[in-house]
Order: sequence, then structure tokens, then C-alpha cells
Amino acid sequence: MEKLAIFGGTPVRENKIYYGRQCIEQDDVDAVVATLTGDLITCGPKVQEVERMLCEVTGAKYAVMVSNGTAALHLAAMAAGFGPGDEVIVSAITFAASANCVRYCGATPVFADIENDTYNIDPEQIRRLITPRTKGIVAVDFTGQAVKLNEIREICREHHLVLIEDGAHSIGTKYEGQPVGSIADMTCFSFHPVKTVTCGEGGAITTNDEKLYQHLMRLRTHGITRDQAEMVHPTDAKWYNEQVELGFNYRLTDIQAALLCSQIKKLPKFSKRRKEIVAAYDEAFSQMPEIQVQKEIPESDTTRHLYVLRLRLEKLTCDRRQFFDALYAENTCPQVHYLPVYWHSYYEKLGYQRGLCPNAEAFYESSMSIPLYYMMTDEDVKDVIHAVKKIVDHYRK
Repeated sequence: MEKLAIFGGTPVRENKIYYGRQCIEQDDVDAVVATLTGDLITCGPKVQEVERMLCEVTGAKYAVMVSNGTAALHLAAMAAGFGPGDEVIVSAITFAASANCVRYCGATPVFADIENDTYNIDPEQIRRLITPRTKGIVAVDFTGQAVKLNEIREICREHHLVLIEDGAHSIGTKYEGQPVGSIADMTCFSFHPVKTVTCGEGGAITTNDEKLYQHLMRLRTHGITRDQAEMVHPTDAKWYNEQVELGFNYRLTDIQAALLCSQIKKLPKFSKRRKEIVAAYDEAFSQMPEIQVQKEIPESDTTRHLYVLRLRLEKLTCDRRQFFDALYAENTCPQVHYLPVYWHSYYEKLGYQRGLCPNAEAFYESSMSIPLYYMMTDEDVKDVIHAVKKIVDHYRK
């Protein structure tokens, strides 16, 4: 049996490979420099340009760029009208921001369990949780795979709910041939460096609803408008603007927008490479009874942000922590996505208890994300597979 690096011996790799990273090339740098040395570095034309590009990519009528993905979720929740006394159903397996945006508005997150095979929110669990206080759903495209949008939209129509799709993972994904971003009432994106395309930070909300779009545009800039039709005291004075509601400074700079314009042009090649890596992983890991491969629903043509390695712990002599540490010692550095949101101490203090979502809790205790990003070489992919196989062989029952 090959000796594991965690117990001594030589790691599979000399250099560490992390679960995600950005790809910044010279044309990206040139795009930023051109804006940085131009006349406007914020409140300029690049933000409008990248919004037009996002509309082209997603098929949405409108796009609103904001400072990060959390800001996108916050403004979407505000525009949806969530407030005190309302309940909003959210997936239990997601980054905390998907639920925090509900709390920002004074509403109550209600956590729905996930499906055991896709790891996405379960539509049947959504139905079970609806009450007269339910106002909306935040459905998360976990790992980049689209949620079951047809079923969830039907639930929303039936119960008059607002559907916010958290597409932080799913830029480039299509559902039944239609791009994510043009299907839900509002879709929120993130452009953090580990995402498929990046501008350092940054986020966006896309929608087909003009009223929501106008509201979102005000909310991202302090609730201030220059549109006379929206003013209480209208005037045509060129200097005049009026705050008509309480908003935030969630604007994106033109410097960031310039980078994102450059990155979005590369989305097809980024998506293609991620699919190649996922296919290589699926082929290798489907041969290992100790590993559960994530199921892809046929409706989702997925650009994957994360590749989740789920362990069948009943077939191994280790727990998830031991497997994680062993993989890290092989210089193949995983991450965990995510702690069930209601396990965070903040939510514990609000009265949420463990046991709410059994599938989500079992998923958390048996899973980790392994490296997946555009710049991975074929040798990198082979090294990751080798490291996983090495550890599985060591811990196999």
C-alpha cells in the first residue's frame, strides 16, 4: 500500500493546488489599465457596457451591477418587498449570504432540505414549508447546476411568491437551453475570484421586470434618482437629484467593470474547460464505490463552479476530517461548501436547531470541494485524481 504523505512519505504533488483561483491574462490587465488611465474610473461607461454584456450572456432584459454578490442578494430581497412578518424559503446548503439577505430586510429565513443526489434545494421540501406568511424563495444553483426551475416557478405561481435565483455559482449555465439569469424574477450573480469569471469582487442582479429594474437602480445608489417621474419635487435643473427612499452605496467601479468585460468574453472557453475537468473527474470517481458522484439533471447544461467529492463513509475507515487532512497533505487542497446555514452560531442564537434538514447535515459531514478552475492542466487533474485514489485505497474497508 502506498504510504500517505500525512503519515510520512512523498506527496503526490510538490506544489499546492487549491480548490479555485482566477485566470488573469494580459488582455485583462490591458483592459483595466486603459480604464485606470482614462477619464472615469467610477460612475463611467464601463459599468453600462458590462451590464449590456450580461444581458447578452443571460438573455435577461435588464442587468444591475453592484459591488458584490451579497449586495446583489440584499437589493433583490429589498426589491422583492421582504420585511418583518414574512417568511422566505432558502436552501440549507449555501453561503450564509443567501439567508442573510432575508435577515437584512427583517424577514425570517426558513431552511429547506436538499436532494440527496443533486445537492440542490428539494421542490417537495419547499411545498412542505409554505405557510400564509411565505413571501418568496431564494433558490441556490449549488455548484453551478441549475435548480429545478420549472417545478419551483410553478410553486411560486401557485402561491404568489417571488423567486430569487442565487446564481453565484452558475454564470454560463443553461436550463432547458435558456441561460440562467433570464428565468427567475431576479437572479443574483457573484464575481469573486474563485468564480468562473471575476472582477475581484462584484455582483449583479438580472431581471425581465422593468419596475424591479428601476427600483434596483435606485437602491444601489442611496435611493437617489435623477428621473423626474420618480421625484416628489421634480425639476429639470441639471444638478438636481433627489433621494426618494433609503438605499445603499453598492456601486461597482469602472475599473472592476473593465476587468469583467474582458472576462465575460472568455466565458465560453472557461466553461468548456470546466466541463472537461468535470468529465474527467466523473469518469474516474464513478469507478470508486467509496465516492458518490453528483447527479446532473438533464435540464441543466452546467458550467460547474465547484466539484464536490462526497464520501460514502460507510465504505471507509476514516471520517471526513481525516480524508480532508490527508488530501491536504498530498498538496491537493480542498475546501468545504458549506456548513448548513442554521448551524452558524448567529442562527443558533436565533433559535434554529440542528436536525432541521437531515439531508443537508449528512451532506456537510461527508463532502468537500476539490480543485476546479480554468488554468488547471491535464497533469493537475491527474494529480488530483491520483491523490483521491491514494487516500481511498488507504482508508478502504
